[in-house]
Amino acid sequence: MRVGIVCPYSFDVPGGVQNHVMDLAEALITLGHEVSVLAPADDDAPLPPYVVPAGRSVPLPYNGSVARISFGPVSTARVRRWLARGEFDVLHVHEPFTLSLSMLAVLSARGPVVATFHTAMTRSRAMAAAQGLLQLVLERITARIAVSALARKVQVEHVGGGAVEIPNGVAVARFASAAPLPDWPGEGGALGFLGRFTEPRKGFGLLRAAYADLAATRPGLRLLVAGPGSGRSCSTGCRRGCTSASRTWARSPRRTRRGCCAASTCTWRPTPAASRSA
Repeated sequence: MRVGIVCPYSFDVPGGVQNHVMDLAEALITLGHEVSVLAPADDDAPLPPYVVPAGRSVPLPYNGSVARISFGPVSTARVRRWLARGEFDVLHVHEPFTLSLSMLAVLSARGPVVATFHTAMTRSRAMAAAQGLLQLVLERITARIAVSALARKVQVEHVGGGAVEIPNGVAVARFASAAPLPDWPGEGGALGFLGRFTEPRKGFGLLRAAYADLAATRPGLRLLVAGPGSGRSCSTGCRRGCTSASRTWARSPRRTRRGCCAASTCTWRPTPAASRSA
């Protein structure tokens, strides 16, 4: 099949949805399908060969984070050209209720559309105010997927429809033979955190507090933090040994992700359940 996938968030910044999109695209390619991914990114950005850049993104505060999206007349034109050239058998969009390429693609699509929803929140004034537009988008979607029970709950409560719950997959084979980061985990073991630790909703504060308690009774225990940010911002509140691999992650996210997991006795990765917003 010819499959078109739309990522709403910029590939210039690492993120969970972007990783999900890349893993899905590569799994489909491995199965023999033709896949093209459309995503916000600068035209000269280093991207996988199956990703088509849709231009520069703009930051939009949303659900306790900052989403970098593309939207407007220029983005609409790029989406329509990509759809026309792709002649896809199926279109798979992520987060189509966000003002983004995904919403534009749904509104421009002429074939089957599968939508995956990642956002989990307790309530949303923005979604409540945009019910008319969201219903229009919803009517054009053929099948819906939610990556968690909370993401599915958002669909039920805000737009009156359900979704099939399919959790994020993990390419286990990529991690099985991963080499740990140099000098890790150490004799005392290590706790690892992988994600945007500067965002409170990701739960790093909980892990940092747990580490402080564990380190008092486990000599040599270390905390490895991989994500965008500074070592100073992640070490505040730690009693010892907090290390940030933010710069390395920004340059080679996948390799460092695997190395971080291999270097940790136990790894904490934020999930949709940790992304609830009041």
